[in-house]
Amino acid sequence: MLSRIKDIAAKLAPRLIEIRRHIHSRPELSGQEYKTAAYVAGVLSSCGLHVQELVGKTGVVAELAGASTDSRLLAIRADMDALPIQEQTHLEFASQQPGIMHACGHDVHTTVGLGTAMVLAELGDPLPGSIRFLFQPAEETAQGAGWMIRDGAMNNVSAILGVHVFPTIPGGSIGIRYGALTAAADDLELTIIGESGHGARPHEAIDAIWIAAQVITTLQQAISRTHNPLRPVVLTIGQIQGGRAPNVIADQVRLLGTVRSLHPETSAALPEWIESIVSSVCKMYGAKYVMDYRRGVPSVQNDPVLTQLTESAAIEAWGNSRVQMLYEPSLGAEDFSLYLEHAPGTMFRLGVAVTDRPNYPLHHPQFHVDESAILTGVVTMAYSAYKYWFHR
Repeated sequence: MLSRIKDIAAKLAPRLIEIRRHIHSRPELSGQEYKTAAYVAGVLSSCGLHVQELVGKTGVVAELAGASTDSRLLAIRADMDALPIQEQTHLEFASQQPGIMHACGHDVHTTVGLGTAMVLAELGDPLPGSIRFLFQPAEETAQGAGWMIRDGAMNNVSAILGVHVFPTIPGGSIGIRYGALTAAADDLELTIIGESGHGARPHEAIDAIWIAAQVITTLQQAISRTHNPLRPVVLTIGQIQGGRAPNVIADQVRLLGTVRSLHPETSAALPEWIESIVSSVCKMYGAKYVMDYRRGVPSVQNDPVLTQLTESAAIEAWGNSRVQMLYEPSLGAEDFSLYLEHAPGTMFRLGVAVTDRPNYPLHHPQFHVDESAILTGVVTMAYSAYKYWFHR
């Protein structure tokens, strides 16, 4: 079966490059993927899949019917949205939309999802069970997975597979990670409330800027002294707003930040821990505070059985030399984790590093990929999906 999958994928490879370049040159922002979704739906319909549009606002769901000898339902997820970045790659198929670019590889993810559907549809004999393809909007804003789930995309799903490109892995190689792949990402908003006064008489005021500085410093110092260093926490204050004039002591300072962690137990304890420090510092200096801690997406925790399935499929397809074990997680976030609250799943990394020009990180205006990796991703995903029905 592996040789059949490889043969079909190789035959489709030129078409897959065309699909990727079409999507890349026509990027759309989160929640606005109307043309991308219509294009995806057209490709899927031409393969004979049953297609639903406008799932999760601008998402697409397609089902490849199986023989019904196995009641399990496997889902495969690909995200479609782009970023508000002006492309600077100067490629012939660069973005035609000013200020919008596929700088995170979602054009590749969508192409891998479509290619997997095309290959499996062409196998001829139906698989024992059905496969549901989820083409998701708005991953970059961490909203799309929730939209899809609320519209029933995960109903009756038994397991789910996903892929994300990685520019530090050689093009055509696969990265496998057991356990935590990405971090939980939460939003923090703090308002420190003091009392205004003359800049020359600070003892008659409560300096919200100075107290905010104490809060930031204490939080950063406390992380290293009160949290298990083997269970990392990253707290970044990325925006500060406060003050009206250089000679007036500020009565309010607004702090906005992000909080990242890998372990669910750590994540659950963070709001109370942060508030205890903020409260103590403010009480010490006579200030008040308002804290808004908003849960984002949880950590992606790869299921060990499905991760082993993907690893074995990749090794069979490409050999050990093209399969890397990833020993460190990423502190980036992925709303693929929301699907994992409904079914076990795993996400593998697809290496896209090029050899003929500098490589740039995700979300960079010059980010680009080795397009030969698309074939690697399609074969790995399709063969993993095939093996799912015979892997216990």
